[in-house]
Amino acid sequence: MTEVQEKAKRSKVASKKVALVSNDARDFALERIAEAIQANVTDILSANHQDIAEAKKNQLQEALIDRLTLTEERLAGIVQSIYDVIGLSSPLQETVSTNARPNGLVIEEVRVPLGCIATIYEARPNVTVDIAVLSIKTGNSVILRGSTSTIHSNKKLVAIMKQALADTELPEDTISLIESPDREATKYLFHAKEFVDVIIPRGGKKLIDLVVRESSVPVIETGAGNCHMYVDESADVTLSRSVIVDAKAQRPSVCNALETLLVHKDWASKHLSCLMDDLLLNKVTVRGDERARAIDERIVPLLEDDFDTEFLSLTLPIKVVDSVEEAVDHIDTYGTKHSEAILSEDENSVVYFMNAIDAACVYHNASTRFTDGIEFGFGAEVGISTQKLHVRGPMGLPALTSTKYRIKGNGQTKAQPILNTLLH
Repeated sequence: MTEVQEKAKRSKVASKKVALVSNDARDFALERIAEAIQANVTDILSANHQDIAEAKKNQLQEALIDRLTLTEERLAGIVQSIYDVIGLSSPLQETVSTNARPNGLVIEEVRVPLGCIATIYEARPNVTVDIAVLSIKTGNSVILRGSTSTIHSNKKLVAIMKQALADTELPEDTISLIESPDREATKYLFHAKEFVDVIIPRGGKKLIDLVVRESSVPVIETGAGNCHMYVDESADVTLSRSVIVDAKAQRPSVCNALETLLVHKDWASKHLSCLMDDLLLNKVTVRGDERARAIDERIVPLLEDDFDTEFLSLTLPIKVVDSVEEAVDHIDTYGTKHSEAILSEDENSVVYFMNAIDAACVYHNASTRFTDGIEFGFGAEVGISTQKLHVRGPMGLPALTSTKYRIKGNGQTKAQPILNTLLH
């Protein structure tokens, strides 16, 4: 039996146990995990430094190196997110609906764990902790398969978390890490329906498409973030400049960063050059169509695939458009249904954009950088779901649950049964 097969089997067994312990027991386990991470910061950073060194040796992009990097500040944020999750109410056994039928049956719909969750993700080692914590809180076990670029960080984090479970009611196999770099071995998870209840891929488009295409296990799709912002002709200049710079430059390596800017022709003719000053000051390389370049010569020509690209870097394509309708058409063509925004003071434009855009998150006069579980008050997130079934947007605690019906009666039957009337 391979590593993946063995860990999948054991994780399924663990899922049955973690689902039955109390909410207090699960929160106690999370407290132990938070304390263990705090107590092992030096060891975690040392392991992470190994990953960073190998990433640089392998000439990984700066955006990827940033995503895999841990610091004391980022670890403190991870620990705080654990305590935030502990402070949230558990959705388990929450009554979604109650229906008292005329025949006396009482039908309750309640939230229950998904079971054994497998997640395949790239770079960011914080995801290792986030997904484990959210899974435990919702009574699930989790199988983690991170990228080889973070293997040292992930092994250390998972070892610390598993050790923290030793003095709790949760089995050690509540958290499992696939350590093998063999991608073919990992594909076993795609078809392990007897053990794995759902797969959640988190990463680039190629990874997500692979899992969606090949898996027979149900998949919750977390899409790439080719995020757009449309600047309407009525947009406030000061607000727009601030929001655009934040959305693009605050942390360009994450999936909710701005990737394409669409600007109304009238706003562009008056204010695009001022915006260019801001973007260049923040070291953003701006590529534009002919109309944009005619307004400001500092804008370089577009490349063929720019509108299709999630750059995750300080590169920003700009397109000048004639209307909000044209902006929506462009987003329909190139968007990934993640996060889209409009900057406008015109109510008609805002209402049209908010209703017409098909995306998990649609913003008005705010940065797309808020598409995040912590910012939404979820404590942490598994990912940003861009599909429509089961869950959409930042995936917090309820996203890791399903429901079942509990039907309570007092002898009801569908029809009058034929019974033996002889006394016994």
